[in-house]
Amino acid sequence: MSERIAFQGELGAYSHEACTTARPDAVPVPCASFEAAIEAVKSGQADFAMLPVENTTYGRVADNHRLIPDCGLFIVDEAFVRVRIALMANAGVPLSAVKSVRAHPVLLPQSATFLKKHGITPISAADSAGAAAELAASGAQDQGVLASELAAEIHGLKVLASDIEDHGHNTTRFVIMGREADMSRRGKLNMMTTFVFEVRNIPAALYKAMGGFATNGVNMTKLESYMVDGSFTATRFYADIDGHPEDPHVKLALEELDYFTSYIQIIGVYPADRER
Repeated sequence: MSERIAFQGELGAYSHEACTTARPDAVPVPCASFEAAIEAVKSGQADFAMLPVENTTYGRVADNHRLIPDCGLFIVDEAFVRVRIALMANAGVPLSAVKSVRAHPVLLPQSATFLKKHGITPISAADSAGAAAELAASGAQDQGVLASELAAEIHGLKVLASDIEDHGHNTTRFVIMGREADMSRRGKLNMMTTFVFEVRNIPAALYKAMGGFATNGVNMTKLESYMVDGSFTATRFYADIDGHPEDPHVKLALEELDYFTSYIQIIGVYPADRER
């Protein structure tokens, strides 16, 4: 039986594309929300959840930074997906006939130059893949959608222009989460460890906690902070580091971190993606 991988959005969403890239043999399971994707894994309806955590243009996905630490799942892999924007319309509609396009608000400004050049009005939609499905159902002859080419293929739309984003670097990083952690794997390139921690209430606690990573030569690729339970005085940190917790230098760094923290939780040990 094929594995099932849950994602937020409609079929054809960029999260769906991430699923087909990272787990091509898995059955994609569309969900209405990130919470629903997580719950699908916890309940056994899916084996994994594909969750976006950061984007090179728009930064972190705040909802998932809030959900991931306490969701009860573990990061087992990561995937990087280049966000390629296509303009699509119903069959037989030429580009010159398209007067407006619908897309998720984050896609519209990324294609502003192309839309202005062709005199096309951008209109916000809750979901780009969903907008593609609605366009196909409507049969409209003067409207288009900005979405992935996968969305066009799924919903029977014609791609009128590809890679129309203003900048070619836009990439989203996803994490793949499962019910069980796997500490036994070793990646061909490198391993990543993701954890959350809270520092003790002492002067310069964060500075001292980070010192162990510097002195032991551990590269920290990500450090984010956010409030805990709405308190301005309780701060949780989310971190990614190069290496495996059993590597001697990483083990020493985590031991030093433990001395200055009141809480540490490892939420993922996984191979680094080749795109990293």
